[in-house]
Amino acid sequence: MNVTMDESQDAVAEIVVSLLERVSARNIDLWPALLGSGLLSAPLPQRYGGEGLGLLEVSAILKELATDAVEVPVLSTLGFGVLPLLRAATDDVMERVFPAVAEGAIVTAALNEPGASFSSKPSTTAITDGTTVRISGHKVVVQYASRASWILVPTDSGLAVVDAKAPGISRVPNASPTGVPEFTLRLDNVSIPAEQLLPDGVPPLKRLALATIGSVADGLLHGVLRRTVEQVQAQARLGLSPIQFRAASRNIHDIYVASRAVHSITLSANRALAQEDDSAEHRKRIDTALETLAYRVATALPEAVRKCYQLNGIGSEHTAPLYRYYSQAKAIARIIGGSPFRPECPRAECALPRPHDDGAAPSTADFVSAATSVATI
Repeated sequence: MNVTMDESQDAVAEIVVSLLERVSARNIDLWPALLGSGLLSAPLPQRYGGEGLGLLEVSAILKELATDAVEVPVLSTLGFGVLPLLRAATDDVMERVFPAVAEGAIVTAALNEPGASFSSKPSTTAITDGTTVRISGHKVVVQYASRASWILVPTDSGLAVVDAKAPGISRVPNASPTGVPEFTLRLDNVSIPAEQLLPDGVPPLKRLALATIGSVADGLLHGVLRRTVEQVQAQARLGLSPIQFRAASRNIHDIYVASRAVHSITLSANRALAQEDDSAEHRKRIDTALETLAYRVATALPEAVRKCYQLNGIGSEHTAPLYRYYSQAKAIARIIGGSPFRPECPRAECALPRPHDDGAAPSTADFVSAATSVATI
C-alpha cells in the first residue's frame, strides 16, 4: 500500500511514543531498544535492511525523542551520518558504513573547529597521495567520538569518511552539558582510502545537520513547555498571588511564541530540503530558511528553556527531567556556534512579534489560551 509522507511521519512518531511508554531508559541504555524497533535502520536503503525513509521521517523520530529529552546518539548517527551519506556517498562508502549502522553502530560528525562559525570553510586539510588521502586538523565539540565507528570530517577538499579506529586520531574529553561523551579531536595525517573523500559532501552535511538540529530544538521546546504548563497549572490550583500569576502568564506566552517560531521554521526548512530540486534558486531558499533556523535555535531556545526551568522551581519533582531539556538545549546551541557567531539576523522571519509588547498585563484568558494551544504544536 502506498502511504503519503505525512502518514509515514506519523507512523515512525507512533513507534517512538510506544517505545518510550514501554522502556524507562532515557539515555544510551535505550539504544538496544531503538535498534530492535527498526528506527535506526529506517532511513537506510532496503538492500541494507532499511525502509528507505528520508529527512522528514528522521525529523519526526528526532522530535519525538527530544520531546521527552532522550539523550541518545540518534541525531549524530542519522542526522549527521546516514542522511548526508545518502546524498553524497558512493556505493563503496555505503557498503562500508550502512551495514554497521543496521547492526547498531554509532556515526558522528566533527562539525566544528576552534573559533570558527558553523558555516565557515573547514581549515582541516585533506591531501591526496595516490590512492590514499591524509587528513590533518583540529575539531571540537564532537559528541560520541569514543563510541562511534565512523566519523564524518569536513575538510578543505570535501567530506572525509574516517574509520574511528584509524591511527592518528587523538581524543581529549570535554565537559559536556548533557553528560554524553564529547571530545576535542586532533587528526594527524590520518589515512583514508581516496574513495572515502567525498568532494561534494560538506554542504549536504551542514544543511542536514542544521535541519535535524532544528527538529531536536522543536521537540525540546514542545516537551519542556508542556511540562511547564502542567506545573504552573498545578501551582495555580494551590494558589498563586496575582503578581506570580501575571509573571508566569507572561513567560508562558513568550515561551509559546518561541516554540511556535522554531516549529514553523523547522517545518519549512525540512520540507524545502526534502524536495528534489537542485536549482540555485531552491538552494538559496533552503539556505535562507536554515540561516533563520540557526539564529532562532542559538538565541531563543536556551532562553526559553531557562525560563521553563525557573517557572518549575528548583527542587520540584520536575527538576531532574527539566535539566535534561536545559542541558540539551545548551549542547545543540554550542554545536551551531551559539549567539556569539550570530549577532543579528537580517531576515524578516526573525522579527517575530512578542506578545504584550503594548505593556498590557496578560489576563487569565491569555494564559488558558496559551496553555491549551501547547497540545497543538
